[in-house]
Amino acid sequence: MLKKLVLAGCLLAASSCTTVPITGRRQLSLVSDSEMITMAEQQYAEVLKTSKLSTNSSQTAMVRRVGQRIQQAVETYFRQQNAQDQLAGYQWEFNLIEDKQENAWCMPGGKVAVYTGILPITQDEQGLAVVLGHEIAHAVAKHSTERMSQQMAAQGLTSVASAAVGQAPSTSQNLFLQVVGAGSQLGLLKYGRNQESEADHLGLIFMAMAGYNPDGAVSFWQRMDSRENQASPPEFLSTHPSNGTRIADIQRELPEARKYYKPR
Repeated sequence: MLKKLVLAGCLLAASSCTTVPITGRRQLSLVSDSEMITMAEQQYAEVLKTSKLSTNSSQTAMVRRVGQRIQQAVETYFRQQNAQDQLAGYQWEFNLIEDKQENAWCMPGGKVAVYTGILPITQDEQGLAVVLGHEIAHAVAKHSTERMSQQMAAQGLTSVASAAVGQAPSTSQNLFLQVVGAGSQLGLLKYGRNQESEADHLGLIFMAMAGYNPDGAVSFWQRMDSRENQASPPEFLSTHPSNGTRIADIQRELPEARKYYKPR
């Protein structure tokens, strides 16, 4: 259904479609980057205000070190492709939040949060690079914009998207929160399975560009798989690929990612 929606939207408004880096997939984009970044900055500030930042200096430094290496790799890639304008307005920020959630996320514009609950699974910088590569890939692939655009199209706002955002900020903010989640569930980003798989693909390449061995992604997802209880929903009922599918896909994509890998 979503594929048909995106195709219809692109046919009706070709100028409102963008291309995902590396994969070349066309996606619907009815909201400007500046508008998404502004909403993300506001929400990120609210998260930091209402959360407890970690006081563990070594773990915080690790999160920032790994994040900044991947940031630099992404910026280098876009610069080499003469596409640095796609990162216009990005103000990268990496924070570690004291919380048991096994989670991390990156908002449009490069605003990143990692929860301490995921560190026992990442174990080290290599594992953390898998997570941050994946989350940063969501942001630079503009998956949040795509999801918000799909919701606008579904609600009949395709032809008045700019007006919907510019003249009804509360409506657009509500749509934004539906995309990224809200409250205690913030960061459980409501991406589709295709977007999750795409973020895995891009994340492998970005971590490899940053000097982290992409083979570590298999070990991370195996650890994640072992922690999930047996009550997990079947794949066709979930917005995420099953861990088995995810691992198989990553193993298939590793040869491509290894071409970018240069150990530091």
